[in-house]
Amino acid sequence: MMIGKSVIRKEAWDKVTGRAKYTHDKLQQGMLHAHLVTSPYAHALIHEIHFEKALSVPGVRAVVTGEGLPLTGEDLRDRPPIAFDKVRYHGEVVAIVVADTPIQAEKGANLVQIVYEPLPTVGSPRAALQADAPLIHENLGSYEKNDHTYPEPNTNIAHRTKIRKGNMEKGWSESEVVIETSVAFSPSDHLAMETRCATAEIFPDGRIEITASTQSPFMIKKLISTYFGEDVGKVVVHTPLVGGGYGGKAPVQLELLAYLASKAVRGRKVSVWNTREQDMTTSPVHIGMEATVKLGCTKDGMIKAAEILFLFDGGAYSDKAIDVTRAAAVDCTGPYRIENVWCDSLCIYTNHPYASPFRSFGHCEQAFAIERAMDILAEKLGMDKLELRLKNAILPGHTTPTRVLLNRSNVGNLPACIKRLRELIQWDQWQRIELNARTVRAKGVSCSWKTSTIDTEASSGAIVTFNPDGSVNLMSGVVEIGTGSKTVLAQILAEKLKMDIDDIHVKMDIDTQSTPEHWKTVASRGTFMGGRAVLNAAEDAIRQLKAIAACVLRSPIEDLEVGYGKVFVRDDPAIFIPIKDIAYGYKYPNGNAIGGQIIGRGNYTLRHLTPLDKETGAGKPGPEWTVCAHAVEIEFDKRDCTYQILKAVSVVDIGEVLNWKAAIGQIIGAMSMGLSFASRETFLFDRYERVLNPQIRTYQPIRFGEHPEYIADFIKTPQIDAPYGARGAGEHGLIGIPAALANALSIAAGVPLNKLPLFPEQIWRAQKGK
Repeated sequence: MMIGKSVIRKEAWDKVTGRAKYTHDKLQQGMLHAHLVTSPYAHALIHEIHFEKALSVPGVRAVVTGEGLPLTGEDLRDRPPIAFDKVRYHGEVVAIVVADTPIQAEKGANLVQIVYEPLPTVGSPRAALQADAPLIHENLGSYEKNDHTYPEPNTNIAHRTKIRKGNMEKGWSESEVVIETSVAFSPSDHLAMETRCATAEIFPDGRIEITASTQSPFMIKKLISTYFGEDVGKVVVHTPLVGGGYGGKAPVQLELLAYLASKAVRGRKVSVWNTREQDMTTSPVHIGMEATVKLGCTKDGMIKAAEILFLFDGGAYSDKAIDVTRAAAVDCTGPYRIENVWCDSLCIYTNHPYASPFRSFGHCEQAFAIERAMDILAEKLGMDKLELRLKNAILPGHTTPTRVLLNRSNVGNLPACIKRLRELIQWDQWQRIELNARTVRAKGVSCSWKTSTIDTEASSGAIVTFNPDGSVNLMSGVVEIGTGSKTVLAQILAEKLKMDIDDIHVKMDIDTQSTPEHWKTVASRGTFMGGRAVLNAAEDAIRQLKAIAACVLRSPIEDLEVGYGKVFVRDDPAIFIPIKDIAYGYKYPNGNAIGGQIIGRGNYTLRHLTPLDKETGAGKPGPEWTVCAHAVEIEFDKRDCTYQILKAVSVVDIGEVLNWKAAIGQIIGAMSMGLSFASRETFLFDRYERVLNPQIRTYQPIRFGEHPEYIADFIKTPQIDAPYGARGAGEHGLIGIPAALANALSIAAGVPLNKLPLFPEQIWRAQKGK
């Protein structure tokens, strides 16, 4: 009834009319404002901080520094909320000035005087591994960590994930053709429309209320309790609509600063808000990487061995970068059957802004390295590039790099994705054509897959309550970050209850005191985990409705059905009672009453997941591996190395489409991000590792009028344990697009293009061997 329909988002009217409220829209009279003092150096000792002049500014209430604060970090406690003895990246917070108005806070911040002693900087992962590289964290060996994080003291390695599968000696001995290639790209930004912001207020009874633009409200609650010893029950986090996140709002940063600022002014409400420049340099960024891939295969193209080294630029602090590097490792081979695998994925400290998840969580990075190698291997074999991928496609019965046995439900159908892509991009008609002496058209392809490496105990909850008119209220901890997830959850509920979706009212904002917990709104888990919780809550409500109706209708519970606004006898639907008549219990003619308001509750915890073995990587990191195929068509000018992107295609085995237009929109949106990242988005650093382009006018993402034709399509191989067979697909349109663009341009330019972004100058340098 509801599955597959293109339902308008529940929050659409509020957004298009401007009624929607975001975190920074909730400013109140009397609220104080904070301004961040940030470091002009990427690596320096802090000798003195003088803030007396700042305190003399009218309206300035406090200056907060980092002395005595605990170290923070989910996996590895290596980051002070406010730098005190040392700064490790350009833009790091060194002090917070709190004042009555933003202007007064900024004036005070400009008067804070800090004496620095600059230190040598580290500007790339490979440089960080050199024997003479300066140590960014001298005390790495003493930091608190969880059981599955493995820092290497006296180095710049925050964590190493190892994958060891099969027998490498056997793999290389069976390989008749071997290639090796290296790729690289620098950190970049998420560039969400809404910059990160948070407010905090501490009440006399100890209650702490935080409002934040975040993907992780329940993690904020947990971490403030962990870091600062606060009673977790007294920490309440509110999250209204979020103006984009893409992984950048999964870490917890400004929320801690807002809490510290409020504490410094006796609990008054304080707002912390990033300017665009601060959002791009001070807050977490998209990770960078340098990688080497070596593949061996038989003469007919069967891959026998893969040796992979991922060197991730985690920046100054490990934060969520450790999880990103682990995620890249677990799917390191791409969606191909390779029985002999050696992979090391390192999270490495540099003097760059620290990294966070970025849409696809390490997979577009991993896919760029693997898919460039696949194209180079196909060229050496003289084999059709799609044919090589089809020949080695991962299938049910094969195992992942972490040795999980795959089946039709948890991996889907990659060959079908490839075959559909071949049709949509018209691959067999041509791959490269010369239009004239100056202009070339070319097509590039790639494949990708992804599983969600999240906490093994990650859970999601949902509550449904009935109104007297029979309509339903839905509450879920999934954050609406622009993906339409809560509308999809309403569709799942409407399908289960066989009711009109207009009669389902969805609570959009999150209140951690009253909203059931959802682990984090990341990793394309909203539909899967939140959907399973909603289905369980619906089942609970159905049981209650049937129990009351059975008494009223004098019928066995097992003979009853719920749907279409009533509870009815299955074999005689003419015998029924409207749901509205029992939604709050039932009152008999004599005045006796039974039941009460129908309140359904449900939760879901991911099952059978395990941590990875430290030495081999063996383990089950996620519930399913969604497979995809991608293509990009470009027109290339051989004279000046400029190009136009004409067409981009993604085919995803989505299992089942719950909302057609929403799914298409998610895939196309992800594709556009992939093209922007691959073609132009990057931070430019000077020789002191300071960011030179922290403004949209100099960073220059892809803009309206520059987009190609987008084509998104789906293969439907149901995932049995997912809601109505649907896989989450918010990230998957992005994963293989950077590689497909690089493959297309490599074909057009006639040289391997292994460094992103693909500026015309970068292509020219590759052609000239510079």
